[in-house]
This record gives sequence, structure tokens and C-alpha cells, in this order.
Amino acid sequence: MMENITVIADNLDYLLWGRMAQGEPGGVLLTLLMTLGAALLAFPGGIALACLAWRYGGAVRRGLFVWAELIRGIPLIFVIFWLWFLLPMLTGGEMPGAVTVTLALAWFTSASVMHTTLAGLEALPKGQREAALAGGFSSGQMLRFVLLPQGLRNVLPSYIGLLIALLKDTSLAFIVNVPELTTVAGQVNNRVQVYPAALFIFTGVVYYLLCSALGLLVSRRFSRRSLATNQ
Repeated sequence: MMENITVIADNLDYLLWGRMAQGEPGGVLLTLLMTLGAALLAFPGGIALACLAWRYGGAVRRGLFVWAELIRGIPLIFVIFWLWFLLPMLTGGEMPGAVTVTLALAWFTSASVMHTTLAGLEALPKGQREAALAGGFSSGQMLRFVLLPQGLRNVLPSYIGLLIALLKDTSLAFIVNVPELTTVAGQVNNRVQVYPAALFIFTGVVYYLLCSALGLLVSRRFSRRSLATNQ
């Protein structure tokens, strides 16, 4: 038992920060950075696409749905591989692996954000639209000031689930050797070649704590905001 704890304690800095002292973040730190970066791209992007699909309909809506279903119907691991090989061809140079995976995660997640947001908008009572139009709002103003704030509040629990899934999906970065938590745990295991159960149980516990803390944090903020709105 002590040996299991020792192997984790001896490599704890590397598991948490990677080679941060050399300017190369890794481990838990890189996992969080990739999650934050992908979320900052995926959620605003997905919401914007949902607004386009809601407002314009027709060919625009159908095209966005085809794009979203194509992305959601492909395993994320393939999206990562595609961007891993495609981006250097488009940019004419190598891109950092963490950036490539972050873009793949954002692209993949934005499709789910679009569907979730659009469902929240379409679930609102029709009376909200009629009241906004009667008040002299244009379609854009109605969406921005009346429907979107209500829709976003209603789908926030779904957003929490997508954000937690996004954090867990960062573990797929190991396939391109990006040194996030799962990758560095595998590197430590390959180096010491003892007690793999302890290392990967520790890794699973860290993911669980991160996801639980994230869900609790957002849920508390949601509860406080809802309470303030009701008052």
C-alpha cells in the first residue's frame, strides 16, 4: 500500500503540472487549459449557429443541421486525427498538439451546443414571440433581448453536462501524445513499470473530482441567479 502512495507522491508534480518549469504545461493543468479553451470557442460558436438556424430557417437551417449531424455522427477520435493532419496542410506549418486537440474538441462540442440551444429556443411559449412583436421588437431584437436570455437559462443544466463531457474528452488527446493528465499518467506508468492500478485509479479520482467540482460550481451559480431572478 505504501508503495502505491509513494509512486504517486514521487510523480505528483509531473501529474499536476507537467514540465511547467520549462514552459510546457501538462497533466491536470493542461487538461483544464484545453477544457477552458475549447469551451470558450464551442459555447459562443454553438449559440451563434443556433441563432442563425432559428432566425433564417430554410437552406441555412438545413445546412447547419447537416453539418451538426455529420460532426456528431463521427467519433471524436477521428475529428482529432483529421485536424491533426489537416491543419498543418492548411497553415503550412506545424501547430502545437494541444492547440489542435482544443480546436477539435471545440468543433465537436459546438454541434451539440447548437442543438441544445435551438431546442431551448423552440421550447419557449409562442406567447413570448407574440408579445415581443407586439412591443415593436424586430426579429433580431426579439431573439437577443427576449428569447435568448430565457432559452439559455432553461438549457443551462444541459450546458453543464456538455462542459463535463468536454473535460473528460480531453483524455483522448493521448492518441496524439499531448501531455494532458491521461498521457502523463501513461508516461509515468511506462517509466516506473510498477503499480499501474494506483496511477490510473488516481487519474480516475482526479477526473471525478474535477467534474464534480465543475458541476457543483456551475449549479450553485445557476441556483443563485435563478433565486435572484425570482425575487
